Amino acid sequence: MKLQRNGRSKALAIGAMALVSSLSLAACGSDNNNNTTATGGTSGSAAPASAINCGKAGSLIAAGSTAQTAAMDVWKTSFAAACSGSAINYQGGGSGAGIQQFNQGKVQFAGSDSALKPAEVDASKAVCTGGQGIDLPMVGGLISLVYNVDGVDNLVLDGPTAAKIFDAQITKWNDPAIGALNPGAKLPDAEIQTFHRSDDSGTTENLTKYFAATSGGAWSYPAAKAWAGKNGQSANGNAGVAAQVKQVKNSISYTELAFAQSNNLKSAAINTGAAKPVEATAANAANTFAKAQITGTGSDLALKLDYATKDEGSYPLVLVTYEIVCDKGNKADTLETLKSFLTYTASDAGQQAIGEKGYVPLPKSLTEKVNSTITALA
Repeated sequence: MKLQRNGRSKALAIGAMALVSSLSLAACGSDNNNNTTATGGTSGSAAPASAINCGKAGSLIAAGSTAQTAAMDVWKTSFAAACSGSAINYQGGGSGAGIQQFNQGKVQFAGSDSALKPAEVDASKAVCTGGQGIDLPMVGGLISLVYNVDGVDNLVLDGPTAAKIFDAQITKWNDPAIGALNPGAKLPDAEIQTFHRSDDSGTTENLTKYFAATSGGAWSYPAAKAWAGKNGQSANGNAGVAAQVKQVKNSISYTELAFAQSNNLKSAAINTGAAKPVEATAANAANTFAKAQITGTGSDLALKLDYATKDEGSYPLVLVTYEIVCDKGNKADTLETLKSFLTYTASDAGQQAIGEKGYVPLPKSLTEKVNSTITALA
């Protein structure tokens, strides 16, 4: 089957995240990018009812990032179980689609793996009466470079080599550049089959930000949600690219860790210039989040991530999914439910529940700021 082508800057001191190492990185349910309601999807570790302040019963419609779909499955199931009469309907489709629907007033909040652009903030003012859209970091994760190559179990890549692979500058698995990073590996004389996202994706934008920061000019395109690299095949959503890599030999793509785990895919370690390659684990991603900075202004909590980190044990390909909401001008009939749900997702219980699905629980120093902002939504 042929696929289609396709200012306030604050240092955020996070400290050690011992919680991450104690969490089981169990596989999560697959994301099929379909509409899911509060009674469907994959249930995770249910939060105790005491962890959720239900408030007024109501229903929320949301859309966007597929990277956070498994997290939403956990959260909406727990919220619906604790709050009789409430339901969360979250549809994937990608970050770009989610922001578009938010700015059209079709959803109460959107999920995006990249912060709002100035033009998107301006557009949000039409639906956020007296206010504007803001970014609330809610889901910490990492992007795995997933691959399916027989006989290769511990692939190592770096920024320049990965960028060249995804831009068809390196086309064979036994290319000398890959061999130099993998001495002793039995790399096949086979064509590399690359897969990228067909939808506008925050995961794509984070990957290309990494390429821009680390490839030494090998990636010549601007970081963006839309794929710009040469050649390759496309699939929709994190689930789509993960499924293709699982099925196609000698393939490689990029997907959020939860989808790598749920599909039993191998993830490449990254040579960052540290003493040894860094594995794609939640604990290593947490080390990178430790140096994130808040760059948003006012009530916006957009973060700056260091994709070029060379710190020992710091995995560079990380992402934060934001929940996009109005700071003012939210719909009065759903505001209380919106605040209740988001307060739960940012709580210790909510973060721990998705940590058990392969995500990286955000540090308390950040979630306290998130919850303070949620309380002030109007």
